[in-house]
Amino acid sequence: MHKMKTLIVGENQEGATQLLGSHSNFFEIVKTNPDIVISFGGDGTLMKAEHLYPGIPKLYLRNSRIGKLGHQTKENHDILVHVVRGEYEIEEKMKLDARVGERVLVGLNDIVIHNENPRNGIRYEINIDGALFRSEIIGDGVVFATPLGSTGYYRSITDSSFEVGIGVAFNNSTEQSDHMVVRDGRVIRVTITRGPAICYADNQEESIKLSEGEYVDVMKSKNIGKIIRVR
Repeated sequence: MHKMKTLIVGENQEGATQLLGSHSNFFEIVKTNPDIVISFGGDGTLMKAEHLYPGIPKLYLRNSRIGKLGHQTKENHDILVHVVRGEYEIEEKMKLDARVGERVLVGLNDIVIHNENPRNGIRYEINIDGALFRSEIIGDGVVFATPLGSTGYYRSITDSSFEVGIGVAFNNSTEQSDHMVVRDGRVIRVTITRGPAICYADNQEESIKLSEGEYVDVMKSKNIGKIIRVR
C-alpha cells in the first residue's frame, strides 16, 4: 500500500501523532513535501496551515472547542477511518488576493483593511471595476470575505453569511454602509484618503501599511485552497 505522506500543523504535535498512530500503515509523517497536511487545532490553525503549505489538501482535525470550519458532528478518529477507506472528497475553496504595488497577500478566509491606530478612524473610497462606488467612508475599515470566511469576521459585522462571491463588510462606519456581496470576477479598489491603515490576510503576521493616497486591489485569487471532507 502506498503511504500518504502527512505533515502536521498545530501546537499539539504529539497528540496528532498519537491519533495517526493506529493508522501508521496508511499515514507516513513527514516534515517536507507532504501529500496532505493535518491541521490539528481550531480555525486559526487551518489558516496557518494554508499559509505555510498553500494548495496542498488540508485535513482539519479539531483540537479546540472553537472551530466552525471542520466536521462538526464527527470525532477525529472517525474522520481518519473515512480517509483511510477513501471515503472523502477534496473541496476547492476560493482565495482572495490583496495587491499593493508589487506585494501580494493571499487569504483563504478574508482580507482586512483596518485603522492602524485604534483611536482614530480611517477614510477611504471604494471603486469596483474602475467605477466609483463610494467616495468617502469613515470608520475602522473594511473586510473582504470568501464564502468559507463568511462565517468569521464578516459574520460578526453583518450577522449573515453567503455561498458565492466576495463579501464586503464595513467595520464601524460613521454612516450607514450596508454590506454587500459582489461577483467574484470583479476587482475592488480601496484608496486610503486618510490613514494610516494596515492590510492583512487571515491571521497572518505579515501586514502592509497604507498611507494617504495608497490603494489596495482586492480580487479572486488564481490560487485555491483544498479541504478534505469525509463522506
